[in-house]
Amino acid sequence: MAADQPTVLVVEDEAAQREVLRYNLEAEGFRVAAAANGEEALVLMDEEAPDVVVLDWMLPNLSGIEVCRQFKTKNETRAVPVIMLSARSEEVDRVRGLETGADDYVIKPYSVRELMARVKAQLRRARPAAAGLRLEYSDITLDAETHRVMRDGQELKLGPTEFRLLSTFMEKPGRVWSREQLLDRVWGRDIYVDTRTVDVHIGRLRKALGVHGGDDPLRTVRGAGYALG
Repeated sequence: MAADQPTVLVVEDEAAQREVLRYNLEAEGFRVAAAANGEEALVLMDEEAPDVVVLDWMLPNLSGIEVCRQFKTKNETRAVPVIMLSARSEEVDRVRGLETGADDYVIKPYSVRELMARVKAQLRRARPAAAGLRLEYSDITLDAETHRVMRDGQELKLGPTEFRLLSTFMEKPGRVWSREQLLDRVWGRDIYVDTRTVDVHIGRLRKALGVHGGDDPLRTVRGAGYALG
């Protein structure tokens, strides 16, 4: 996994359809994790920590509706956007899907281009920095497209790792990130880095943020990790 590359979990029991989705999502720059059934989806949700889920309603054994319900009842996965795919086009079915917690509902057969646009729209909500948007917190502004960071009107010089760390914090101010979660998000799942490396880069980020003065916006939460604000 490339550092900071958005991940989409595709849950689809039809192999051909699953591969079509994988191909198109990868062409759009996403990393794809794929599950053929609901049980596998629940496991991958915990292992892969995806940014967006594309979930088929009609799955063997455990239905997409039940999978979505389980995603949305867990604190760790509640905020992950779910796009439900279904051949059921009746209003009552759409309402049921949305009431279960789905963030969007797409009727089969669907336009692949439209689905890609919907995935990107959900990503902008869940991971604004990954979508190239501008983030603001207090007197700090981060432009994900130009890779520029300003504090109180003055530009800061950040290395690429410190930039990704700050992006992660600014996407969810107040959230406490463990060192392991930061390693997965900032360095990537496939790269072995000691957790103490996180502390080193947090120190560098703190120094960069304070180079022109101002309070330290990063908070160390003993035994848990770090948070912004």
